[in-house]
Amino acid sequence: MSNIIIPLNTIIALPTQDNENDAAKLITANQELALQVIETEKRATELITANRELALRAAELITANKELEFQNIEKENRAAELIIANKELEFQNIEKENRAAELIIANKELAFQNLEKEKRAAELIIANKELAYQNQEKENRAAELVMANTELAYQNEEKEKRATELLIANKEIESFTYISSHDLQEPLRKIQAFSGRIFEEEYDNLSAMGKYYVERTKLSALHMQTLINDLLAYSRTNATQRKFVICDLNQIVKEAMEMLKEELHEKQANIEVHDLCEANIIPFQFRQLLQNLISNSLKFCADGQKPHIIIKSNFIKYDQTSAKNFILKSDHYHICISDNGVGFDPQYKHKIFEIFQRLHDKNDYKGTGIGLTIARKIVENHNGVITANGKINKGATFDIYIPADQTD
Repeated sequence: MSNIIIPLNTIIALPTQDNENDAAKLITANQELALQVIETEKRATELITANRELALRAAELITANKELEFQNIEKENRAAELIIANKELEFQNIEKENRAAELIIANKELAFQNLEKEKRAAELIIANKELAYQNQEKENRAAELVMANTELAYQNEEKEKRATELLIANKEIESFTYISSHDLQEPLRKIQAFSGRIFEEEYDNLSAMGKYYVERTKLSALHMQTLINDLLAYSRTNATQRKFVICDLNQIVKEAMEMLKEELHEKQANIEVHDLCEANIIPFQFRQLLQNLISNSLKFCADGQKPHIIIKSNFIKYDQTSAKNFILKSDHYHICISDNGVGFDPQYKHKIFEIFQRLHDKNDYKGTGIGLTIARKIVENHNGVITANGKINKGATFDIYIPADQTD
């Protein structure tokens, strides 16, 4: 609202009555106006103060707006950080769930292990009891061992005595061998010589019974000479001297065949020798072994039949993991000698190696029954095994197994 100021001369120009009224009104109006002026000035002062206050508030508002803007930016940053934190929290929650699942599995495994530990503990208790029992048994065995050692010491003394006696016995055997090879054979040769002269020079003067007696005397003397020679051969196989040598079995067979040259020619024998291997043997004993077996095949051949003898060999590698049944539990050689002779009943395959054992009539086949016994003894001297198999009129087969490694 604007202030209206009325000029004084204008008021005077009004009629008197009216002028008084108007003057009064004017005075009142002026007073009113003066009051309004004062109020206006107050209002103006207040307005200035209000404007200043408003300006101050505006400045504060600007500052507040800037602060608000900064806070908004901070809130946005916090919101972004909160999003990241929430994602991290979500990841951690997932990890916690995984750890919780693993923990469940671990707890189950721990429970299983605890159960196993309890079982092991129970087994340990049993094992401890068993160990205590075994310790007691060991103490008992120790006591028995002391007694056994005492007994062993006594046995060793006895063995030394037996060894001394054995040396004496061996000397006696050597003496017997000397007597057998010299003293016994000398009168035997005279018996053969005199009976031969009687048979030749006095044949016509002898009666039929006398001729028979002289003939039986000659045959008995020949049989006794053969028996003595076989016993000497058998005694030589018990000799303690054993010298093993790597030899070609082909050569050993040739030497054995040379010793039987006349018999092989007489029988028109066919010896089929396969390519034989080398073996670790006692040469002179093994030659005697092959000679005895070949001679056995020649002897037990049917009349009118030509002997056919097959000799083979091979090296056998021992394999303890194999299901095969090995005769010897080491690397060894296998020598096989088979023939087409009269054979023998399979039930006697073990009895055939016994000394003086004959499976055929002595009138049908000559011999003392020591040949195969000597063969077995020679194989035993080689730490080996010999077996025989045969069928009547189907021939016989002898299998020899000797270790590849030998000790003298």
